[in-house]
Amino acid sequence: MKPSLELFKLIKSLSKSEKRFFKLSSSLQSGEKNYIKIFDYIDKQDGYDEDTLKDYFKDERFIAHLPSEKNHLYKLILKSLRMFYGEQSLNSVLQQEIKNVEILYQKALFSECHKIIKKAKKQAVEHEKFFFWIELLNWEKKLIEVAYEEGDFGFDLDELIQEEENVLAQLQNYAEYYALYSKINYVFRSGGFSRNDAEKDIVDNIADNYLIKGKNTAISSRATFICYYIKALCAATNRDYENALHFFKHVIKIIDKAPKLKSDLAKHYLLSHAHLIHCYIDSNDFNAAQELIDRLENHLSQPGFQSMEVQIRVFSIKSTYQMMLYNNQGLFRETLEFIVQSEEQFDFFREKLSKEHRIIYIYHKAYAHFGCGEFKAAMKVLNELINDNETMLRQDYYSFARVLNMFIHYELDNQSLLLYHINSTKRYLSKSDRNYLIESFLLEAIQKLNKIESQKERAAVLITMRSEFDEMMTNNREKVILDYFDLGLWLNSKIEGKNMCDCIENNV
Repeated sequence: MKPSLELFKLIKSLSKSEKRFFKLSSSLQSGEKNYIKIFDYIDKQDGYDEDTLKDYFKDERFIAHLPSEKNHLYKLILKSLRMFYGEQSLNSVLQQEIKNVEILYQKALFSECHKIIKKAKKQAVEHEKFFFWIELLNWEKKLIEVAYEEGDFGFDLDELIQEEENVLAQLQNYAEYYALYSKINYVFRSGGFSRNDAEKDIVDNIADNYLIKGKNTAISSRATFICYYIKALCAATNRDYENALHFFKHVIKIIDKAPKLKSDLAKHYLLSHAHLIHCYIDSNDFNAAQELIDRLENHLSQPGFQSMEVQIRVFSIKSTYQMMLYNNQGLFRETLEFIVQSEEQFDFFREKLSKEHRIIYIYHKAYAHFGCGEFKAAMKVLNELINDNETMLRQDYYSFARVLNMFIHYELDNQSLLLYHINSTKRYLSKSDRNYLIESFLLEAIQKLNKIESQKERAAVLITMRSEFDEMMTNNREKVILDYFDLGLWLNSKIEGKNMCDCIENNV
């Protein structure tokens, strides 16, 4: 059985401060600490190799029960991290306070209980921590029972019950919004945009839901935020970037006005910036897009934005959208230079980056090589997507990867292979249920060009195709291709006999 990588990944995820704290807390324990030996050895490994670890400690008694030692170490590291972040996370603070209330209650120290509840509930209310808020209200009701037994009837139980009903209503309201968010997020994450009438109907139905369309339907700041985020994501998924831009800006304003919620909403706050960048790119406001990209790392200095998850998110957004911005301007050489410059950071985050990031990264790297006329390099990079069997996530990139692959083989004059890939792409697209004319146009164009041997005839066909393509681009729905492959720029490059990077022209 292959050794588990869980301990290795946990150790490698630790910062210097976290490691130092773990060592200090361990030093307070008496007795032999075999787990520290294992910790130090794994920490020095670049990749986990259990055989070398066993060989290194072959004379140690603990190696005979290594799995239990590893499990013990894993739990100790998590315990250390809980202690390290105990006062930094509001969730941790509230959990500890509720535990303190429970302990004091069991010791019949009821007035002390009340003080802690009052302080903790104030934080839960300010940060809209509904579950903690409800738990604290339950403890308040227990204390009222104790007070009644003592003959103290000064507490207003009805007021407490009304407060509980209000909290439950806010929680239910937020849960309903989150259910809608999950639906639109599924459509976006699977395809990047609504690919057919059925998906467009799903998006339109969400956008038309009374919770989204109605006024004053959100009864908490969290619900207000997610309401506008859904509005924005619906618009982006239908490629309505004008409304998406408006709504994502509003999302950011809502979060900026609720600083006590901001760290909790860090992920969506950053994703809203990512979507804004995409909107600016789509509208050719490249300066505004670059300005947002350049400011992304500034968010890391904000309270609650120092976690590894947030750092990964910032790097992921910055790297993918910088590549997208360059490629959409035809600055393919700049994309490849950026990849070299960010290689060290990419290696640092490699194991923690999402598959969605890797998909987008690979595609835009391959497209940059293609734009520079480096077709063999483009094919080598793109094959990682072509050979992947992913059937759910970001099918937009997998579809256009196959389209780009056809053009690579055309450029390499692989006529027999090209015919195979044309037929393969036809089969793939026929199964994906996509209602876009531009994809049929691409298939017909490459198939026609592959049959022409005369340079003069090919030049005439290219000019005709360019005209037909311009006509298609008057349909906003068909402009979807420009997010992935600038066919107009490629046609110009073939007409002028240049590489795309030497024939930069905006063909939107």
